[in-house]
Amino acid sequence: MAGALHHRVDALLARMTLEEQLAQLGSCWMHELQTDGVLDPALMQRHLHQGIGQITRPGGNSTLPPAEIAKATNALQRYLVEQTRLGIPAIFHEETCCGAMVREGTQFPQPIGLASTFEPALAEAMTTAIRRQLLAIGARQALAPVLDLAWDPRWGRLEETFGEDPTLVAHFGVAYVQGLQGNALTGGVLATGKHFIGHSASEGGLNCAPVHLGQYELHDLFLAPFQAAIRDAHLATLMNSYPELDGEVVAASRQLLTGLLREELGFEGLIVSDYEAILMLHTYHRLAPDLRRAAVLALQAGIEVELPTTVCYGDLLRQALEAGELELEAIQQAVRRHLQLKFELGLFDAPYVEEGHVTEIFAAPENRALAREIARKSLVLLKNDGVLPLEHPLKTLAVIGPNAHSGRNLLGDYAYASQRELAAVQFEGAPTAPVNPLTRPPIPTVLEGLRALLTPTTQVLYARGCDNLDPDRSGFVGAVRLAEQADAVVLVLGDRSGLLPHCTTGETRDCASLQLPGVQNDLAQAILATGKPVVVVLVTGRPYAITELAARANAILEAWLPGEEGGVAIAEALLGLIAPGGKLPLTFPRAVGQLPIHYNHKPSAGRSNWYGDYTDESVKPLYPFGHGLSYTTFAYEELRLTPAQATVDGTVAISLTVSNTGSRRGDEVVQLYVRDEFASVPRPVQELKGYLRLTLEPGERRRVTFHLPVNQLAFYTHDFELVLEPGRIEVLVGSSAGDIRLRGDFEIVGPERMSVAQRVFFCPVESERSGSLPERRQP
Repeated sequence: MAGALHHRVDALLARMTLEEQLAQLGSCWMHELQTDGVLDPALMQRHLHQGIGQITRPGGNSTLPPAEIAKATNALQRYLVEQTRLGIPAIFHEETCCGAMVREGTQFPQPIGLASTFEPALAEAMTTAIRRQLLAIGARQALAPVLDLAWDPRWGRLEETFGEDPTLVAHFGVAYVQGLQGNALTGGVLATGKHFIGHSASEGGLNCAPVHLGQYELHDLFLAPFQAAIRDAHLATLMNSYPELDGEVVAASRQLLTGLLREELGFEGLIVSDYEAILMLHTYHRLAPDLRRAAVLALQAGIEVELPTTVCYGDLLRQALEAGELELEAIQQAVRRHLQLKFELGLFDAPYVEEGHVTEIFAAPENRALAREIARKSLVLLKNDGVLPLEHPLKTLAVIGPNAHSGRNLLGDYAYASQRELAAVQFEGAPTAPVNPLTRPPIPTVLEGLRALLTPTTQVLYARGCDNLDPDRSGFVGAVRLAEQADAVVLVLGDRSGLLPHCTTGETRDCASLQLPGVQNDLAQAILATGKPVVVVLVTGRPYAITELAARANAILEAWLPGEEGGVAIAEALLGLIAPGGKLPLTFPRAVGQLPIHYNHKPSAGRSNWYGDYTDESVKPLYPFGHGLSYTTFAYEELRLTPAQATVDGTVAISLTVSNTGSRRGDEVVQLYVRDEFASVPRPVQELKGYLRLTLEPGERRRVTFHLPVNQLAFYTHDFELVLEPGRIEVLVGSSAGDIRLRGDFEIVGPERMSVAQRVFFCPVESERSGSLPERRQP
């Protein structure tokens, strides 16, 4: 099969003119082919007469419903297949960070919330639904997942990540890719891992700023999710990162994109540019004196397709070839890879989509049900002094805050509504971003969710109080008045995610202080001063330094950016219809001055020598990685490890019993950490190696067994050899990185240094019912 495919690619390439080859390395926006939202034959002829590699955002920049988008993509494919010389179809690509970026596309929780479920199977289910929606409109490439580590909460795009831990990010990344690509690309959508590499560790947390990672940290931590996605999920495409890494601008670095990515990691797929990354070699990094030089640098580095539209490739590459600045083989190798993917997708044999079922696919009720399930499981209960769940019946409930009655603010930066705002300003000449009127069906807010679930005997009062970012405090008086009238207050604070200046998180929306945006903290203090029970709901894209709020609020629920069903899920959790069970996929700092702060730090980090703490603050996190409370309690006991000694190719069984010791049904995430006590390279004080989310009824016990591959503990030496060393390994099992319940150890035996062929990312785990606790009798 592979031989036949290569023969088809080579035969087609041999027939192509240079101009046709160059066209395959380029792209254009969907709207560049339209006039007033309708396909324009003259524009199609101008941009597509030699063919085209990719067409950008058929849904994200369109106000058309999905069925009309399918007709438009079919019309464009028909033009390419029937009216260009060789009939090469295009790949339509779309954003899918939290759902298909299409009007009426299901808007799921943002990835940071998805990771809080600690249930990667939900990521695969989510992207399976996204795949169906993209296939329905003819889009065959998704610009996701983000495989960056959440390294600096000041960085606005942290919300797009799966957290700070390389194993957790690897697990969710693999599941995300598998859902998109399916069992075979003929029925799948190309996943695009991004951003290779280091994008999230930028100087000052600033978007696209230089990255100062050393090569060891790069290999040990940041490469892991990419390695897993490439090897274990057969990642088809990859996107470069914008920054420079230790002086190497990634988009121009052959060392990184060819040497590291292709030769060391074995990536065989297609590399596409991040939007305008090639242009930025000239305008931003000042690396190339002109666009032609930028094109040459990028192609020679390994970037094969320029997105979102052809600015530097195309004719400038022809000029460079004629001037002897570029070899023809570099162009043809890139074309070959792109054509191969088009054949693997089956585009040459079936370029068109079935237009009759598009609306049905987008309206399928299981999509919204899945969005609600993920939203429910993503909720993290940070604090609860017993006020939650809210007591029934409540006479009066005050619901206050800028995110209490906003469906828009439940969405992430690459949701359709967020991007429509950007498109209105960038491409349609709107002076400001209008409120998006096109989201169907309407998104229920937290306020609406509470009103729908509470009985008519409960009076629900509402006040916005303030804006997310605007400093106006004029709404404080009314909000305080309502709080004083209520039995309890739900205060819904946080972010508005997007890419425009009025947004507080998302791409380009970086943060210096890690205080809640605008005057929201002042609003919170005013409400808390009433003395009424206050439940804070955080609808945010990053962990804020909420130390003062954490000390005074009765309860805090982190909802992240929970998507279209988030308002209902939050209301259900507040009222006790469901119990929060999510866990933090990153560390909450007490203050911005603690950054960087991560649970898996080295032995010499996490404290100041001699005295430990800062002069003005504790060094401990506000909330540790893996933290998350429940409405019930859990006991851990009976830890057993077998065998006591293991070799490099062995497995250690780590078993324990978890019991629900409370009176309510609840979820617990059992977390397995290890610590290599002594090694030739300083190793982290804790490393997550496995986890399992359980749902336990009151009194229920489960026996959980992790089958830890010893070679999962392998690490890089200073010469980047993957090894294991003999010695004692401490095993830590608990409810979070800061709440370890059980400890044990085993010993790795063997020669002084044992080579390991490849990294292992998955620790099999199973559970079985282990009876029930004795019934507790009331005195």
